Amino acid sequence: MTSTPPSHAVIGAGIAGLACARALADAGHDVTVFDKGRGPGGRMSSRRLEDGAIELGAQSFRAAHPAFREQVAAWVQAGVAAPWPDALWRLEAGRAARRADGHPRYTGTPRMSAVTRQLARGLPLHTGTRIVSLARAGNDWRLIDERGTTHGPFATVSLALPAPQAEGLIAPHAPELASECRQVPQRACWAAWARLEAPLTLPGAEANWPLLQFDAGPLKRVVRHRTKPGRGGAPELITLLADLDWSERRLEDAPDAVAVDLLGALNDALETLRPAASLPAVQARGAHRWRYAEPGAVAPGHDHRLTDAGLALCGDGWRGGRIEDAWLSGHHLGEALCHRHPLPDHGDFPT
Repeated sequence: MTSTPPSHAVIGAGIAGLACARALADAGHDVTVFDKGRGPGGRMSSRRLEDGAIELGAQSFRAAHPAFREQVAAWVQAGVAAPWPDALWRLEAGRAARRADGHPRYTGTPRMSAVTRQLARGLPLHTGTRIVSLARAGNDWRLIDERGTTHGPFATVSLALPAPQAEGLIAPHAPELASECRQVPQRACWAAWARLEAPLTLPGAEANWPLLQFDAGPLKRVVRHRTKPGRGGAPELITLLADLDWSERRLEDAPDAVAVDLLGALNDALETLRPAASLPAVQARGAHRWRYAEPGAVAPGHDHRLTDAGLALCGDGWRGGRIEDAWLSGHHLGEALCHRHPLPDHGDFPT
């Protein structure tokens, strides 16, 4: 009887899940990715509007770890990432101040989702598939989605999900992992967007200023998408990312009310400048609530979890809140799974 190579499932097609799946696939393993969304990306996804694209989650990323620097260099060479922004701006004592910290940053091009689509290339990916439970049969795992369809069998199941979502799936099978999930709280964040009829000017700043940060108040940062690589000639589309404490106080508010208040906060801030500025007319607006935007705390120990039964966890909550942390967590888990399930040297399985 001929044995078959083990098959692996990854739940979650954000940067961590795709990094895990990519490490497995590149080593020759059979891996399938499941995600409830319409496409890969998670908080690195992009939203298409009638006349442009915006990001409502992650806007850019840094690369400090050697393995991630190597990966980012490959993305840049492939044309799916480029340096941006070269500096940040802050409002200080009634003026705009340029701040460069010496750490190169990158963004996806022409959209942030280009990075995750590159990672997902060639991977079996089931989008629009919400996994609601896991079932154990012998040494194998099966996944059941919300339509009642069973997927599998799989030798391992890796959950690249926010800890509160992962907890419900693994609790019946790995109470110790569920307990660890409860130690990784997640913070919520509102992100508003707007299309303006004219460029958003910032007195004292260069015309093409990319990003404005705030130290206090409802706003955390404002992003101008037309300044990103590959978006020249686009309309003035902006994202307004809210302060986390403010977001959690307003968690159940209507999206339009949130957008109105964040745009009002931006206009109020502009009016404090010398000379004063104001927000151009808003042609369209909206808001998106990220219930699990970033970890409120990071679990101690290794940057992923893997049980003897083949259940695993990865993501930013197990290492840190940056995109780099999420990628490293998933990549390291993928390497650990390859080590635990080595393939024969020549790809021929014994009979």
